[in-house]
Amino acid sequence: MNLKLEAETGFQAAFGYQPTGVWSAPGRVNLIGEHTDYNLGFVLPFGIDLRTYAAISLRADKICRVASRIDAQVYEFDLDGPKPAGLDWALYPLGIAWMMREYGQNGFDCFITSNVPVGAGLSSSAALECSVAFGLNALWEAGLERVELAQIGQRAENEVVGAPTGIMDQTASLMAQADSAILIDCRDLTTTSVRLGLNEKNLVVAVIDTGVAHRHSDGGYRSRREACELGAKTLEVSSLRELEVSDLPRAKVELDDLTFRRVRHVITENQRVLDTVSALAVSDLGSLGQLMAHSHASMRDDFEISIDELDLAVATAIDSGAIGSRMTGGGFGGAAIAIINQDELVNLEKNCKFVFAAKGYKEPRIFAVKPGEGARKEP
Repeated sequence: MNLKLEAETGFQAAFGYQPTGVWSAPGRVNLIGEHTDYNLGFVLPFGIDLRTYAAISLRADKICRVASRIDAQVYEFDLDGPKPAGLDWALYPLGIAWMMREYGQNGFDCFITSNVPVGAGLSSSAALECSVAFGLNALWEAGLERVELAQIGQRAENEVVGAPTGIMDQTASLMAQADSAILIDCRDLTTTSVRLGLNEKNLVVAVIDTGVAHRHSDGGYRSRREACELGAKTLEVSSLRELEVSDLPRAKVELDDLTFRRVRHVITENQRVLDTVSALAVSDLGSLGQLMAHSHASMRDDFEISIDELDLAVATAIDSGAIGSRMTGGGFGGAAIAIINQDELVNLEKNCKFVFAAKGYKEPRIFAVKPGEGARKEP
């Protein structure tokens, strides 16, 4: 059964009537640029060919109900009531409704299906938020642009879910284009399409899902953001975006060691994003691989968000012939990515499973993703 049909039949089973329509949005892989978004820097993600589908119909009252194949429960809240809380995964779609409530003359019923892995660093949360936001924008006739929906998604995650994430994930899910990454300037939210051209070189982006789930609402992510904010305040700038590599000697003098290393990651990562765009423009795969390696090392050593399983995945990918590899996503678990020849994918999977088993780690899941288009109404 395809996921659109599954969303429609799930809706019928949960609510007893047919949905008005089905809207979908992709997960994302971040090629490079980690923890730079909430520092108003640069990121280079792309939407993937794994999507979340939301079947939705408006109701006559102000009640909002969501259900999914995740569990048998129907979660609900009243648009005229207090902010939703304590609703598990349903906080993501209902948080969107809360943030868009000024446009909501009616409540709605919604059923969710998805093949975006949860907790793998592929932004299943943004895919959920953006599929629902895109559908509500149409049904409520809100007339919001995609960039405005991305901002609503970030606010829902920050203010309702309680995860201090940046704007990258929602922007990627809404703005993605086929065979391209998107350079996002998180200061002014301008986007530039960056052609990847992987197919013609027989290259794929392999995801190595470690099976170690992460949660952005936990303390590790928040403490990194607080360190960045402290660094910016101490260096008397509005955000770390205002700083360049040439500012690092001054930062080393003025900051304690921990804060300096957090700041150094963000400053150098911003530069790596821009250098990656330049490398892609001239198909310089050697430089791309080096930039990915430096990015992973910075996240491991300066930002300290990698884990043993991610480091092992990256090392194994390089040993298996990958052009480049790095952890992707917020860290503390999740997935690594590797740019590798399509013909080496089976070998990569075999090698990863062997070395993970030798270490006594959970068996990883390895699969290829392709750059896909952003949020859409399904025909």
